Amino acid sequence: MKDKSELQAFLVTTTTAMNPQVTPLPTAPLFALGHVVSTPAALKAMYAADVEPVSLLGRHVTGDWGNLDKHDKQLNDLAVGDGTRILSANDIAEGQRIWLITEADRSSTCFLFPSEY
Repeated sequence: MKDKSELQAFLVTTTTAMNPQVTPLPTAPLFALGHVVSTPAALKAMYAADVEPVSLLGRHVTGDWGNLDKHDKQLNDLAVGDGTRILSANDIAEGQRIWLITEADRSSTCFLFPSEY
């Protein structure tokens, strides 16, 4: 994707195509995602829980950090501007939390379980 507007259009189109009940993203992406990857276990768990990875990705890139404490959310807000690592966490099922980590150099974003870090 060439720029942030293309990414937003992709996320909105993909998300709404998969679930017509989804409201399009209200804001533009805050940072580059780089290559988006997932561990096999995280991907399998998301699909088993009927959670679309693109919906979590859309939340992550627009600043919805999920189930983090206030301090970690503030660190992410700073990371958007200073180029450090960004982490969000989402509970996808009882006892199952998925992390999304965007690397400091914005080369990649990975879905994984905390135990896989």
